Amino acid sequence: MVVSVDYRLAPEHPFPAAVEDADEATRWVAENATYICGDPQRIRVGGDSAGGNLAAAVALIARDRGFPTLTAQLLFYPVTRYGFETESYRQNAGGYGLTREEMIWFWRQYLKTPEDGENPRASPLLARSHENLPPALIVTAEYDPLRDEGEAYGESLRRSGVPAAVVRYPGTIHGFVTMAKILPEGRDAIARAVDFLKSEVRLSPPTRRASGLYISKTGEYHQESLRKYLDKMWICL
Repeated sequence: MVVSVDYRLAPEHPFPAAVEDADEATRWVAENATYICGDPQRIRVGGDSAGGNLAAAVALIARDRGFPTLTAQLLFYPVTRYGFETESYRQNAGGYGLTREEMIWFWRQYLKTPEDGENPRASPLLARSHENLPPALIVTAEYDPLRDEGEAYGESLRRSGVPAAVVRYPGTIHGFVTMAKILPEGRDAIARAVDFLKSEVRLSPPTRRASGLYISKTGEYHQESLRKYLDKMWICL
C-alpha cells in the first residue's frame, strides 16, 4: 500500500507547513493503519528531491517523538541541506536539467528567512544526531547539484550506526528515476528500491568503496522485481 501525501506548497505555505503536513499524515497512517488494511508495525517513508527532504525530516521527528516507529526511509536524490557550495553544486551548476540558480530560487520560496535553513526539519543533514533512525536507501545521480548532500546524509547515517546504502548512478541527472520508461538506469533504481522495501535491511551491495558509496551498474537488478507486489506500507512524500 502506498499513501501519497498532498502537502501544502510554498510560497503560499512556507516552511514548516509541508513538514507538518507530512508528519501529520504519517501519524494518521500509523494510528489508522488497521482501518485501511495496513500494518502499523511496517511503515516506511520515501520521496524524491523535495519529497526526500520531507521523508528524512519526518523520520527525525518520529524518532524524537517516539512515534510512529518507521522501518525504512527511501530517498531518491534528496535535498538534505540549505546551501549551494558543495562540489556537486559547482560541477553541475547548469546544463544538466536542475540548476544551481533554480535551487536558490526554490529555497527562497520555501523558507521564511535564511535562518530557517539551519533548522534540521528543513536541513536534515544538520540534525545533532542521526542515531536510531530507520535504515535507508539513498539513490543519487552523478550530474545533479544535490548529489553530494544526499551522499553526505547517507554517510552520516552510517557513522551513526544506521544501516544505509548510498547508490550513485553514473551518467544520470536529477529526476532520472521518473524517466524509467526511457532510461534503463531509472528502471534499475526502481527495481533496487523494490528489493530494499521487501528485504528489511539488506543493504550490502556486492562492492563498495570505503566511504560506503556504491557506483551502480545498470541492469544489475532484474526487472522481475518490479512485477512482485510489495508487502510493506510506505509513505510517499
